[in-house]
Amino acid sequence: MESIKEAKLFFGSKQEIRENISKRINPYTNDVVSHAPICDANDAHKALQVAKEAFLNNKHTPLHQRILWLEDVANKLEANREEFALVITNEVAKPIHFARIEASRCAETIKLTAMALANMHGETIPTDIMPSGRQTLSYFKRVPCGVVVCITPFNFPLNLIAHKLAPALGAGNAVVLKPTPEAPACASMLAELFINSPYAVPDMLSVVYGDADVGSALVRSDIPRVISFTGSVGVGNIITKNAGIKKISLELGGNAATYIDKDADIEFAAARCAYGAFYNSGQVCISLQRIYIHKDIYEQFANEIAKETSKLKIGNPYENDTFMGPLINADALIRAKNWIDSAKSEGGRAIAGGEIKNDIFPPTVMADVTDDMNIICEEVFAPIVSLVKVQYYHEAIEKMNNSPYGLQFSIFTNDLKLAQKFIDDSESGGVVINEIPTLRFDVQPYGGVKLSGIGREGPKYALEEFSEIKSVSIY
Repeated sequence: MESIKEAKLFFGSKQEIRENISKRINPYTNDVVSHAPICDANDAHKALQVAKEAFLNNKHTPLHQRILWLEDVANKLEANREEFALVITNEVAKPIHFARIEASRCAETIKLTAMALANMHGETIPTDIMPSGRQTLSYFKRVPCGVVVCITPFNFPLNLIAHKLAPALGAGNAVVLKPTPEAPACASMLAELFINSPYAVPDMLSVVYGDADVGSALVRSDIPRVISFTGSVGVGNIITKNAGIKKISLELGGNAATYIDKDADIEFAAARCAYGAFYNSGQVCISLQRIYIHKDIYEQFANEIAKETSKLKIGNPYENDTFMGPLINADALIRAKNWIDSAKSEGGRAIAGGEIKNDIFPPTVMADVTDDMNIICEEVFAPIVSLVKVQYYHEAIEKMNNSPYGLQFSIFTNDLKLAQKFIDDSESGGVVINEIPTLRFDVQPYGGVKLSGIGREGPKYALEEFSEIKSVSIY
């Protein structure tokens, strides 16, 4: 284990030292891996005031400087990928192989934002198109909103910060970042790259730490124009009720589902479903949770996914071939066990996993699950997937849509017409054909419908969330 990482408190470009700190414990080793300053509501207000002044002082920063800023951060992140990956593994126990992928994706997200900035422009408008109009030079342009608050989760503690920071700063806003308490060092290291860059716009990024009291102060303040949050539906609901008149971007929970048609490639579908259900210990908003299977292939598919699940290496996240490590904390472990106990009491069967071993909840496949079981109605956020037998496609899509969530759905089929119908029938923000709903490319628009959120991420689309339209007419 390397030395303990110190997360740094930044009010703009100035660091402050605090004696009172919190300790982050590695979920696998139980070692202290990082420290973070303990902040309060006063720190949140101070950071917002710094951001407000910074935006007023720097609102006309040229685009080329912001692009160079992002490119510099991305290049330095790539050069230090291994260090960032190790800190991810230390703080949240993500297997090192996937931590390296996340660090690389983070750099790519920042580069994609720099590319998208080159095309963030308005358009001219023909104001004499109707008889009541007259000829003018009319156009609109996109301008920064002002101050943006970014609140990020633990499951992708680096890349999900980049999905907010890069577009927010790139669009010309000042940002106050409150990262997850589970991974303060990840956030601090990335923030330092932004703050210390030779192209940095002074004081445009502040970083504070904490939980509900700090978050509430940030959300309730009149200073920010945008609140961007990724996390639970419960917290998203609180933000919506308390933010006031602001732009709100919410990436919330999911209950991702797929349908396995009778003509699908069963072995391929089972292998991909095992990956999509148990990647990152199921702690992914688009983790595959519900699998609806045509009755003619139900038993065959159940056997295949159980077999594929048994191949996954579980355990030490520092070993290169480990697929899945522990859940984020003991509470998550207990919740996972309770989900399984509840499903078993209602008639479900664990055909893979189900029992805690060495404080790790294993990949678990539950068969014979029905619509009235709690395990299929809510987001479990654990390595658990449920199998449901259906008579035909129409029953499957009805059950998939009968959920308060709508983030991403998928289908495995060789029937082109059915795939096209599925695209139209799905009540979700994203649709995937012949792959898992866990599939996400950072360049795409990403977000959900219903309780899964408001707004879209992905660099091009986040730039729209973090900018305003200014309409101009010249007579």
